[in-house]
Amino acid sequence: MQTTTRPLSDFGLIGLAVMGQNLVLNVESRGFQVSVFNRTTATTDEFVGRHPGKKLIATHTLEDFVQSLAKPRKIQIMVKAGAPVDQVIEQLIPLLEKDDIVIDGGNSLYTDTERRDAYLAGKGLRFIGAGVSGGEEGARKGPAIMPGGPASTWEVMKPIFESIAAKVDGQPCVIHIGPGGAGHYVKMIHNGIEYGDMQLICEAYNLFKAAGFTTDEMAAIFNEWNEGELQSYLIQITGKALEQKDPDTGKPLVEMILDKAGQKGTGQWTLINAAENAVVISTINAAVEARVLSSQKKQRVIASKQLQGPTPDLSAEKKALVAKVHDALYASKVVSYTQGFDLIKTMGEKRNWGLDFGGIASIWRGGCIIRARFLNRITEAYRDDPALVNLMLAPFFNALLNRTQQSWREVVALAVRNGIPVPAFSASLAYYDSYRAEQLPANLLQAQRDFFGAHTYERVDQPEGKFFHTEWPEVIG
Repeated sequence: MQTTTRPLSDFGLIGLAVMGQNLVLNVESRGFQVSVFNRTTATTDEFVGRHPGKKLIATHTLEDFVQSLAKPRKIQIMVKAGAPVDQVIEQLIPLLEKDDIVIDGGNSLYTDTERRDAYLAGKGLRFIGAGVSGGEEGARKGPAIMPGGPASTWEVMKPIFESIAAKVDGQPCVIHIGPGGAGHYVKMIHNGIEYGDMQLICEAYNLFKAAGFTTDEMAAIFNEWNEGELQSYLIQITGKALEQKDPDTGKPLVEMILDKAGQKGTGQWTLINAAENAVVISTINAAVEARVLSSQKKQRVIASKQLQGPTPDLSAEKKALVAKVHDALYASKVVSYTQGFDLIKTMGEKRNWGLDFGGIASIWRGGCIIRARFLNRITEAYRDDPALVNLMLAPFFNALLNRTQQSWREVVALAVRNGIPVPAFSASLAYYDSYRAEQLPANLLQAQRDFFGAHTYERVDQPEGKFFHTEWPEVIG
């Protein structure tokens, strides 16, 4: 009796939540056979059963899953970040062979990725920490992928990663970011910039709301902006979200949603890393803090009845407001990306990752949540000057900020006069003004530090690096 042997799969995926399922369908649609495993076997069978005729192999044990894969095995883990990833890795290790590849495609902390990379390398296995951005739709149609790990491992995965990534101008939105945790690190900063982007859009919405625009009018504004230089995925979905009506009340759905934001931690990780590296990311910081304050809904309701402020009246500004907010949003957005790239640059140099900043910007143009038209300009800026110190100094962004700064100031001043919180707009403008200031009041700050702690200071009339101390008068009797 003749038996037929099932062909081995090109790729395997563990974790069939929605992101995992969509990624599997994406890989399969590019001509690869995919083996799948989920802790709950019913989920595996239900998923494969819904897609008859596709090159999907359902497995019910990790042993069967591993044996169904062609060597070197390529296994992507799509489970919750943290301990669950380590648990799956430990279960896989006894089943794998030398040079098999394990890919963590979740939102893992880059230091965890570096630990896992070293651990698996010691066992003769290869590891990739791959940031995947684009949400459920991106996973299915083409995400932006940020893989880190050895260059040799990237070469093995390159055909699959390039085939499933989003494409912009024919170029796949994936490059080898760098060794170790570089991929997950860049994804973390991507998410921090995403926090900033979203908060800036929300502040623009809040200003329009205070000026008396209807939700439909606001939707039209964002839809129009998406046809111009602010074109981006987040601007696009903002317009669509504002158009959505609540089926129960007939009101705009956004008005029925509680103003209490959630977060999963990548923004906070970014803040901690920036503090550790002494890099200013004030826009992202303001965005994270805005989410924290929004979560304090009960306290805010009580405070709103006790703490005084002006009654907002922006109606007289309504006609001119749209153009000014457009400029303030664009300028602040530039600052948010500037700070993000500054942090990436600092860490890349510290870890000797050899990062390609223009390449990173180019893969963010498609698939990911922060995809935007102006990322082409960031790519050009770093292609023209790979050693660019600060994105604001690139000719395009220099001219843009000089052109928009007056409207930016007027928007922030208008918001402050009317008691409307614009923490991200304000933080961005303060960064811009601080960075362009030839002199800051840090001379007084150094005097204070030397006064109470003998921390010393440098003098304007002496060579840099030469420090002085003054014997200040006693003030405590």
